[in-house]
Amino acid sequence: MNLINNSTNQLLETAVSSSMTRQNTISQNIANVDTPNYKAQKTVFSHELNRAQEGQRLNAHRRDDRHVEFGGRPSNDAATVMKRTNTAYNHNGNNVDIDHEMSEMAKNQIYYNTLVDRLNGRFNSVRTVLGQGR
Repeated sequence: MNLINNSTNQLLETAVSSSMTRQNTISQNIANVDTPNYKAQKTVFSHELNRAQEGQRLNAHRRDDRHVEFGGRPSNDAATVMKRTNTAYNHNGNNVDIDHEMSEMAKNQIYYNTLVDRLNGRFNSVRTVLGQGR
């Protein structure tokens, strides 16, 4: 049994990394709020993309593990950055809504802090089990 490198810790690590990607994307949007023709970006987690594409996916049966995956779910749960091109809020072609970006940043900060607290709790449990905690 691996106490440190288990599936839950790997999932939390991926979520923290994705949250950092989202924070960087939001920061870029805020920094370019007055840039002409700048198109806002958003970070989408792959499980959200999978859910949105569920009805459009073809499924295939692989007879051998060496065959290329076809129609299945991607193996990583990392975040993907996409441009929002279907809106324009300003006359100069810029589509950054500063109020929306600030609220998304606040939500992402709460999400990130929750993930870090959960990871910290898991590592404190391991320390306690090993006799290092109090």
